[in-house]
Amino acid sequence: QVQPVESGGSSVQAGGSLRLSCVYSSIGRNVVGWFRQAAGKEREGVASIVGFSTPTYTDSVLDRFFISKDNEKNILYLQMNNLIAEDTAMYYCAAGPWFWRGGVLNTAQYDYWGQGTQVTVSS
Repeated sequence: QVQPVESGGSSVQAGGSLRLSCVYSSIGRNVVGWFRQAAGKEREGVASIVGFSTPTYTDSVLDRFFISKDNEKNILYLQMNNLIAEDTAMYYCAAGPWFWRGGVLNTAQYDYWGQGTQVTVSS
C-alpha cells in the first residue's frame, strides 16, 4: 500500500494509556514517525525512528510516549502513557525517504500520510 493506515485512537481518561498502530509500506521509506494536530493548531512532530537508530521525541511527550516498529509486518506503534488533556489531537502516521529534507520531526521530511486517528483525553 502507498497510504499508511492508523488505528487505535479512542477517548481515554487523564492518566491512562493508549497504543496506536500504523500499517505502512517500507519501499523506499526508511523514515517513519507520528504527528498530531490539535484543533486550531498546526501539525507537529511527536516521535520518529529511522532504521535502528535511537528514536526522536518532542519534549512534551518525552518519557511518556514510546515509538517502535515491527519490521517483518511493517507496523509502526506509538505507546502513549500518562496521558494528559494536552495530548488530545488527531494523530497521523507518516513515512518518508532516508535522505534529509527537513528533519525527522518536520512535516517536510515525509511524503506518505495516513488519514489520522482521533485521540481524546478527558479528566
